[in-house]
Amino acid sequence: MTVRIGFAGDVMLGRLVDRRQERRAVDAVWGDLLERLRGLDGLIVNLECCLSTRGEPWTRTDRPFHFRADPDWTIPALERAGVDVCALANNHVLDYEEVALEDTLERLDEAGIERAGAGRSLDEALEPAVISLTGGGTAAGGEDLAVAVVSFTDNTPEYAADENSPGTARIEIDVENEGTRALVRESLERAREALSTSDADSSLLVASLHWGPNMVERPPDSFREFGRWLVEEGVGVVHGHSAHVPQGIEVHEGRPICYDAGDFVDDYAVDSRLRNDRSFLFTLVVEGGDPRELRLTPTEIDDCRVLEADPEAAEWSRERVRELSGEFGTEFEREGEELVVDLGLE
Repeated sequence: MTVRIGFAGDVMLGRLVDRRQERRAVDAVWGDLLERLRGLDGLIVNLECCLSTRGEPWTRTDRPFHFRADPDWTIPALERAGVDVCALANNHVLDYEEVALEDTLERLDEAGIERAGAGRSLDEALEPAVISLTGGGTAAGGEDLAVAVVSFTDNTPEYAADENSPGTARIEIDVENEGTRALVRESLERAREALSTSDADSSLLVASLHWGPNMVERPPDSFREFGRWLVEEGVGVVHGHSAHVPQGIEVHEGRPICYDAGDFVDDYAVDSRLRNDRSFLFTLVVEGGDPRELRLTPTEIDDCRVLEADPEAAEWSRERVRELSGEFGTEFEREGEELVVDLGLE
C-alpha cells in the first residue's frame, strides 16, 4: 500500500486573498483543486502569513510587505483542504509582531494542524511536526506512515527566535557553518526520536526550507550542496520554497530535492516572463517509508485562488520544469496532465 503526500509552495492567505474571502465560501481559495487535495493521504504547505486579526505591522526594520489573514476563515479553509502540517519558518510569521505569531500558533494547535519552524522560543521552533498517515486516504487497513517535518529559513534575520524570544528557526545555508549543522542536526534528532516512538509501519523525514531570494529560477551551488547533505543526514524529501517560481528537481540517493515549489495561492503581481502564478502540486508516493515517485500536477493562480492549470499554462510549466530539472540529470515521464519522476529505488 502506498501513501501519497502532497507538498505545496507558498500559501499566502492575507491581503487581497483575505478580503476576497469575505464574500465567498471558505474553501473557495482552493478552486477546483479542493477534491484533489482532500484525496491525498497527507498535505504539507508553507504558510506564508500569520493567522490573526491582532497586532501592528512590524516597523523595527524596513519591511515592504505585511501578510496577515483572519483565522476565522483560514483555519476552516486549511481543515477542508486536509492540510496536516504548516511550515512556519519564513519571512512573514512576525509581520504583525509577537501577538499575531502567538495567535497563529494557538489557532493551528486548537485545530490539530501540526506546525514547525517557528515558536515562542528557538527551542519550540526546532521541534518537528509529527503526523501519522494511512495509505489509501481514510480507508482502513492501509499502511501507516509516520512523518516528521522540520522547517528552517535563511530569510529575515530579525525574525530569528532565540532562547527567550519568539520567531523562526533561522540558519545560514552553508554546510560548513558549525552553527547551522548543530541546529539542523538537533532538530533532525528530535524528529528521529519522535518517529522511534511511533507505532506506524514505516517513517519519513521531511525538511521544509524557505530559502533564497524571490524570482530566482535556479538554486545556487550552496543550496545544492546543502540539499544533498540533508539527504545524507537521513531526510527523505527536501521541500523548498521562497523564490515564488518553481526551480528544478534533483534526485540524490533516490530522494527528491525540490529546490522551490513556487507559489500555490496568493495575490502577487505576475511577472510576464517568470510566470509566478504557475506552479505545481507535488505529490510524493511513499511505500515502506521509501519515496517511489514524485508526481507534478500543474496549477495556476487566478482571482486569489488556486486552480488546475489550463492546457496552455500546464504545457508551459511542464516544459520549464523539464528544462530546469534536466540540468540536474532529472528526467520525467508524462502521464496525462502530470509529470512523474521515478526515484529509482528497488
